[in-house]
Amino acid sequence: MDYRIKEDIETACQLLDISYRDLAMEIGVDEKTIYRTVKGQTLLSYPKMEAFYEFLFRNRIQINAIKEMSYRENMPSANKLLFHGSKAGIEGDVEISKSRANNDFGHGFYTGESLSQSLAFVEAYESSSVYLFEFDPRGLSHKRFEVDDEWMLAIAYFRDRLSSYSSSPVISKIVSEVNSADYLIAPIADNRMFQIIDSFIAGEITDEQCRHCLSATNLGNQYVMKSDRATNQLRMLERLYICDLDRKVLRKKKSEDAHLSENKVKLAKITYQGKGKYIGDLL
Repeated sequence: MDYRIKEDIETACQLLDISYRDLAMEIGVDEKTIYRTVKGQTLLSYPKMEAFYEFLFRNRIQINAIKEMSYRENMPSANKLLFHGSKAGIEGDVEISKSRANNDFGHGFYTGESLSQSLAFVEAYESSSVYLFEFDPRGLSHKRFEVDDEWMLAIAYFRDRLSSYSSSPVISKIVSEVNSADYLIAPIADNRMFQIIDSFIAGEITDEQCRHCLSATNLGNQYVMKSDRATNQLRMLERLYICDLDRKVLRKKKSEDAHLSENKVKLAKITYQGKGKYIGDLL
């Protein structure tokens, strides 16, 4: 799916009350190029596309946030607006078989509820972008996880951290429920969370310490499509462009959030030290 550059050009001219000629001068192209782009006869080159979206950013037009709001307002109440950050783009249909096995819950198509979180996950990759999807969950089976022991154990198992406990009835039950669901709803885990879970698996902290540490790094929920039935009820809406200026702001905010969560994690480890159960007691 290509970026909706022609719609974005029209939106920019309307919001800033400028002509195609004005816009052409701002981003360094011929006026005819703007006309041809709007008519769908050509596409802007990558450098000119970058110049266009940076022009929007400098003029405080958060085009991606505007689109998110618009889609949410027009989304049927039963459906869900979801986001997928992609490092290099999606080619063809969404297929679970193309996914990696060592994700949070094994093979699946991973999406999130938050645009900002999806942007933050892929901002470091030059060719990355974020896709918007409409998801209709009706008629599908699902499993929901919270920040609790079950979720921590599931993440650890599918991340291949629980080989010595793979025959545990507790683990078998979790794996069976995950693999039999059409889709999952679960807290998002990132590298900081994996480090905390590893400390729990290694017996360095208790489950209660781990839960509170993970809560301190709250990143929102993800929707994981585990079956073809689920992916068939996903409709791709749009691909969003991330300009370099936007990436810099995202990078700064991510660094600030990481520093804050590190302090929360340290406090949680101290506050709940010795409380709860170690992994050997659970399994």
